[in-house]
Amino acid sequence: MNAADFSINSPESFRRNAFYRASKDQYACFLDSNGYEDPWSGFDCLAARGARCKLEPETNCFDALRKFLDETPGWKLGFLGYDLKNEVERLTSDNPDPLGFPSLSFFVPEELVILRGNTVRIISQDIPADIFREIREFSPPDEQTPLSHPPCIHQRVSKETYLDTVASIRRNIIDGDVYELNYCKDFYAEDYDCDPARLFMRLNAATPVPFSSFLRLDQRYILCASPERFLKKTGSRIISQPIKGTTGRGNNPSEDEELKTSLHTSEKERAENVMIVDLVRNDLARSTIPGSVQVSELFGIHSFPHWHQMISTIEAELRPDIHPVEIIRNAFPMGSMTGAPKVRAMQLIDRYEQIRRGAFSGAIGYFSPDGDFDLNVVIRTVLYHRQRKYLSFPVGSAITYDSVAENEYEECLLKTQAIRSLFNQST
Repeated sequence: MNAADFSINSPESFRRNAFYRASKDQYACFLDSNGYEDPWSGFDCLAARGARCKLEPETNCFDALRKFLDETPGWKLGFLGYDLKNEVERLTSDNPDPLGFPSLSFFVPEELVILRGNTVRIISQDIPADIFREIREFSPPDEQTPLSHPPCIHQRVSKETYLDTVASIRRNIIDGDVYELNYCKDFYAEDYDCDPARLFMRLNAATPVPFSSFLRLDQRYILCASPERFLKKTGSRIISQPIKGTTGRGNNPSEDEELKTSLHTSEKERAENVMIVDLVRNDLARSTIPGSVQVSELFGIHSFPHWHQMISTIEAELRPDIHPVEIIRNAFPMGSMTGAPKVRAMQLIDRYEQIRRGAFSGAIGYFSPDGDFDLNVVIRTVLYHRQRKYLSFPVGSAITYDSVAENEYEECLLKTQAIRSLFNQST
């Protein structure tokens, strides 16, 4: 592979061109931090195009991924689906799967573009200078023209059914089955034809977040506006940043500060957050040096265009003999999207939810050549199958004993506000 660095004067224009050019390939991945400061990130955005080789195993996915990482040089980009839980624990997923994403998919790109500030690094089998010129001269589509006719969006679960299900989950909590359970439902549209790349750019503009990602796997697309990091390995350190606690933005600075303060002091939101922090600490302890797990940020309030989030940060020192895949397996799926205790929560999730999560509440990211990785949590996401013309955007919230079903329902609407607005859907 050839690699070269180039200087640019207009990072935003280059970023847009690199994205649209990559999105035209059957396999593509675009990761964008949207300018958020992150002490652990190594780039502002990354665009991968084409697949020199790829991995989409049907069984023994974690073992296959380990072999793929060990035997295949270069960057690997892709995702892990939620139903890999069935390889981690003795679980099954019998619900319908309308999108049909693979359980796991990673590929080594033919071409990789990494942007940081005004510097671009291009890694490719071809001549980097030629690719640099192609990207600069690329003509992106007109983002102002309408995407297509608005889709007819349905809620798979009615409000009445949602409220009844939350009541059932609270009975499980009272009975001692779980302390907390992340319950999800989905919005969906059938017979909808659109340009996923343009839809992603509109989503990313409407809700810029630090773990935004676009992943194309032939006819399947994940358009992700995630504010949450699942796991980041950097050298001998591992970092997780679970989110639990959400509130909207105020109409003015004073109201906005009141909402932030209310979220930060909410006993319910703090209880949810600390439960998941404890779960993540236990997950990381399986891969790290005893006594090294530390909570470096607890109940931090982070602001995004449509909401404030309560985010905690857990860090630890990895055991020197631990493999990257084992680190992920020990913590998968993420506690913020399951509940506590995790196994029982996942059993109840399959009982109460009506379709498989598939890619939703999985993780998108990369493995670098030196063995580091960074994975997000697939939330605030549009899933699309272009051939089937089927679109879905799931959403969930954490149910605890103190949950008020009406409030949880409204939180789900808040979390999908940015996506629904793309389709002119207000309810």
